[in-house]
Amino acid sequence: MAIANYHLILASNSPRRKELLTGIDIEYEIRTLPDIEETYTNDTPPEKVAEYLALKKTTAYLPQLKDNELLITADTVVLLNDKVYGKPMDNAEAKRMLRELSGQTHRVITGVCLTSTKKQVAFSDTTRVTFTELSEEEIEYYVERYSPLDKAGAYGVQEWIGYVAVKHIEGSYFNVMGLPIHRVYEELKSSFGFRVAG
Repeated sequence: MAIANYHLILASNSPRRKELLTGIDIEYEIRTLPDIEETYTNDTPPEKVAEYLALKKTTAYLPQLKDNELLITADTVVLLNDKVYGKPMDNAEAKRMLRELSGQTHRVITGVCLTSTKKQVAFSDTTRVTFTELSEEEIEYYVERYSPLDKAGAYGVQEWIGYVAVKHIEGSYFNVMGLPIHRVYEELKSSFGFRVAG
């Protein structure tokens, strides 16, 4: 299915975001630019970091955005006691992050920006995730066998660690995967005229 008057662009290499957008049966194209800096200022409120980064990514694509195109950018962060966890730099940092998240309830916030040449809608969605206590062996097992370096908070909820460590989720599971697809769908309908074809 297509969005009336728009060609949808997903500005992400994330396989999780591709999977989620494909799941709502909308036609789209992947478009990515190299080396977009994902930094934010110290005075950015922790709850606003993900949305700030999604908006920042958008600015890199604006010069090439055509009138009939609708761009989706997104960014996900993990918050524990207002400390922001992005993607770990290496396996050692991934293990440290997981030790800190072990036995705690953290927030996963994904910021999303939908942009055309005439309109922009930005929002974020929050999910609370509670981990069981993880042993050092379990942390080592996950980090060494999976790929946590491209994931905020050093984990993918759809992987082994999600099966064994996630005790409770309050909010959207898909938001933890990297895209609050229910909110994206609602905004495509209300702001950009998407309708399911009969």
